[in-house]
Formats: sequence, structure tokens, C-alpha cells
Amino acid sequence: MSATADPAEDRSNPAYRLGFEPGQVVQELGYDDDCDQELRDGIESLTGTDLVDEEYDDVADAVLLWFREEDGDLTDALVDAQEYLADGGLVWLLTPKTGRDGHVEASDIADAARTAGLSQTSSVTVAKDWAGTRLATPKTARPAKR
Repeated sequence: MSATADPAEDRSNPAYRLGFEPGQVVQELGYDDDCDQELRDGIESLTGTDLVDEEYDDVADAVLLWFREEDGDLTDALVDAQEYLADGGLVWLLTPKTGRDGHVEASDIADAARTAGLSQTSSVTVAKDWAGTRLATPKTARPAKR
């Protein structure tokens, strides 16, 4: 990528498919040594901001949740991920791909998302060992116009 290229237009960036935009605050949960550093760097490049962690206590535009089968209850993790999420914000659930240690079955993701009040909208490959599931929060009801 040239020094003058717009990071938001760099389709070689692994985070490009996730739809992040400049200026967004992305909270990262579930980080460990196995997380894909290229994806993390790509998100920071696209947004122009550092990823914030679980200590962040302000509103985030999106959540990046790394989750492995052995990490506990997925529904609880998804509910917790929404704590500081802006209305209409997205949760990107990143799980190990099929055949990798810690893989989470698609049916388990769908059940947990539904129980946590999220809508599963798409799934993409985001890195060599990781798949991403885009989960949308419900839009807040708007008062009727008079």
C-alpha cells in the first residue's frame, strides 16, 4: 500500500470485509496469543484508532469478540459484549475455523446470538485460522412523529 492510499479503500487489508470505517471505536474482547495480529492491525489501520479492551467504559461503535469453544458460555459472552455497544452497533464474533482447536459449531452461534438478542447477518473468512460472524443489535424504537 502506498503512503497516499486511503486505508478504508485498501482491499488487501484483511479487515476491509468487516465494514469498519475511519473514526470508529472498536472494543476487542477475548484477546489471546492465538488471535490474528494482521487482522487486528488492519482494523486499527482502517479506523485510525487503537482497539480498546474490556477495561474501556465508554460507548463503542463495534465489538470484536474472539471466542473459542473452551472460553465458556457464548450467550453470556455475547450479552457482555453489548454492555458498551452503541445503539445499532455490530458485534463481530470471531471463532476458529472448522477443524481448528476451539471451533464453535454454526448452530451454537445461531442459538447463542438469538438468545442474546442479536441477529446473525453474515459470515466471512477473516484470517487463516478465524471465521467471522456479523451480529447486529436491534435498533432502538424511535418515537412516532406527530
